[in-house]
Amino acid sequence: MLHIVNKSPTDGGALDSALRLSGSGALLLIEDGVYGATRGNPAEARVRDALGRLKIYVLAPDLEARGMADRLTEGVTAVDYGGFVDLVAEHPNCQSWL
Repeated sequence: MLHIVNKSPTDGGALDSALRLSGSGALLLIEDGVYGATRGNPAEARVRDALGRLKIYVLAPDLEARGMADRLTEGVTAVDYGGFVDLVAEHPNCQSWL
């Protein structure tokens, strides 16, 4: 399953819920959710821990638009819009966390 989070880790509990309740699969952070993939954010330790069971991706254009491209957490993979489409096509189920 592909889990998609578009909320900042400081804006509600979408990222924490996705990390806690997702088993395996992939997590894609988009829009303000990309802050969750950066060093120094409040959820950094939880994201690092989840890398053992989840493949975590971040939408590169959203990361760049927020000036955070140089703070990407090690182990998180940046993808472009084509990569976003590929992830959706690869996973038969997608869950957006609101």
